[in-house]
Amino acid sequence: MIYPKIPLAQSIIEIFLLKGITNIIISPGSRNAPLTIGFAQNPNFTCYSIADERCAAFFALGIAQQTKKPTAIVCTSGSALLNYYPAVAEAFYSQIPLIVISADRPQSKIDIGDGQTIRQQNVFENHSVFNANLTEEASVENDLKINTAIDTAISQKGPAHINAPFEEPLYETVDVLSVHSEITNPEPLTATKNIENAEEIVSIWNSTKRKLIMVGVNETNTIEKEVIENLANDPSVVVLTETTSNLHHSSFINSIDTLITPFDDAEFKDFHPDLLVTFGGMIVSKRIKGFLRKYKPKHHWHIDTLRAYDTFNALTNHFVMEPNDFFKDLLPKAQNPESDYFDTIKDIYDLRKIRKQEYLDKIPFSDFKVFEKVIKSLPKNSQLQISNSSAIRYAQLIEIDSTIEVFCNRGTSGIDGSTSTAIGAAVGSGKQNIFITGDISFLYDSNAFWNSYIPKNFKIILINNGGGGIFRILPGHEEKPVFNTYFETSHQLTAEHLAKMYKLRYHTATDLNSLAKSLELLYAEQEAPVLLEIFTPTFENDSILKQFFKELI
Repeated sequence: MIYPKIPLAQSIIEIFLLKGITNIIISPGSRNAPLTIGFAQNPNFTCYSIADERCAAFFALGIAQQTKKPTAIVCTSGSALLNYYPAVAEAFYSQIPLIVISADRPQSKIDIGDGQTIRQQNVFENHSVFNANLTEEASVENDLKINTAIDTAISQKGPAHINAPFEEPLYETVDVLSVHSEITNPEPLTATKNIENAEEIVSIWNSTKRKLIMVGVNETNTIEKEVIENLANDPSVVVLTETTSNLHHSSFINSIDTLITPFDDAEFKDFHPDLLVTFGGMIVSKRIKGFLRKYKPKHHWHIDTLRAYDTFNALTNHFVMEPNDFFKDLLPKAQNPESDYFDTIKDIYDLRKIRKQEYLDKIPFSDFKVFEKVIKSLPKNSQLQISNSSAIRYAQLIEIDSTIEVFCNRGTSGIDGSTSTAIGAAVGSGKQNIFITGDISFLYDSNAFWNSYIPKNFKIILINNGGGGIFRILPGHEEKPVFNTYFETSHQLTAEHLAKMYKLRYHTATDLNSLAKSLELLYAEQEAPVLLEIFTPTFENDSILKQFFKELI
């Protein structure tokens, strides 16, 4: 076995191996050479080389998203490290374990005018769960910091940063380890299975006739069928699910904006819950956030093992437990009060669904029509990754088959890194992965394809409307040069030559007939990644979407 000669590098590599952190994404550089040598030449690690650090970090995020285990990213010193920050912030807010290992100059070289040096220590302090600033020599103290970084990334489900200073020479190797690093084994956290102050909580639940449960970003199969059925059968409970919730039942409302957008003030008050129960990650719907901030519930309970954001300025209880355990403890003690809350809302929603289909059947080729056709075409049991901005918002309006897992970077809701995350997720899961993206997100992350790890069955559906279409939907939009240049980012670019450069199979669609044919070709291809670019009209999409909400009544 070949090891780097520098003892500190040996310690990092050995502790990662002993801890079982074996997915390593390396961005080429010189200062991180000791780590690259140690990780890449050890067959116990699965290493990936991705030159663009921003893409590398989101690729790692996708792997960690799927494996539920920390993925490590390794870079050289200087500004390379800063390119990790968007993915680090996403990991922090999406509660995904990610470990940054940055090579650094010795502290004596910082701020003296030496090349490729910045102040790397604690650079992610505002968006990380632990920061390990190592010293040059291998030591028990360094080992403890490395252990703690890994353990905290796992227990707190977030990014940790290990900053390791190395002095030249950097490329020397040895055949035998000179360190004997040990790992720490923290006491496993015992999950709470029972509700604190259960009598009071049960009393509130049983006496409340209008209970709203809202589910944000959530993993599949985390809520047992019995719990789902109990909630669905309670006349005082309305369950709102987002596309990213991966939670399905015929009685649940799976398009929040379709339900609430046409409400006037009187209807909002009728819908207003006395008790709001939330679990899962970030909520996409701006309308429901605005509604609940204006019409605050008397009680807001959030269920999460780590955090509770006061999204609606009404939080009254944070239950530090798994949502499934919370409901398994609560529901056997629950009594279903007489209530017409569910029936009233369900009647409205059923009518909205009829109006929605009538509208979709008559509109011309547009973003909304394309999303309907694309989502209905998705193969069962596949995995869907969606980019942010317009793409996830349109997807929220279309019902998705319950066998399809849905993911989106909703931690920071940024467009950066969506493609890289999807590719990493496809590598990490090994499942059939379809990625739906808008043109601005796609172009912003075009370096995502600059690697050799894209699975052959990876499929990209790119909806190109010539600009940032979401800004046309927002209030205040005016068709002026300032808007077109600085907000919408108007362009006439296509992905054709980019697809050719990266050896992606390429298809296009410009109407319903060509869309149907291209979707068939997309799903039939299994020997190379495929990109389907769908061109939609730039100027009609916003008016078609706005008219949709008017015709729901």
